[in-house]
Amino acid sequence: MVVGLSAATLQGAPVVTQDVDLWFEKLGDLKISRALQTVGAAYVPPSVLNPPMLAGTGAELFDIVLRMDGLGTFAEELKHCIAIPLGGQKLKVLSLDRILASKIAANRAKDQLTIPVLRDALTTTTTIKTRKARKRPSPQ
Repeated sequence: MVVGLSAATLQGAPVVTQDVDLWFEKLGDLKISRALQTVGAAYVPPSVLNPPMLAGTGAELFDIVLRMDGLGTFAEELKHCIAIPLGGQKLKVLSLDRILASKIAANRAKDQLTIPVLRDALTTTTTIKTRKARKRPSPQ
């Protein structure tokens, strides 16, 4: 699942980030290893001093997220995902309202800067969806 500001950007929020945060249900999943091998990268398990990470060519822009402040488990938050088409696949992306909830809970200095922008983006996208829903003719 894509989370954080890269997920917010995919939903139209006018924010920038330096990386793509990925939240996996099970880091040992074979599908992850196969995908990493395809791009010449590997999963590096956590050690005493380092969190789990991705290494190698093709993985430089990706970070592993172990939990999201203020949110539930991966399985619970998967229910709040949206599917965004990408290259013939459906990318699971955490919804904007859940990203905002996590940023509010984390309350880091960098989060405090993006919270107003995410609120505005959520208001805008919610308004647009509501207007589109009103314009659709009801099935007869």
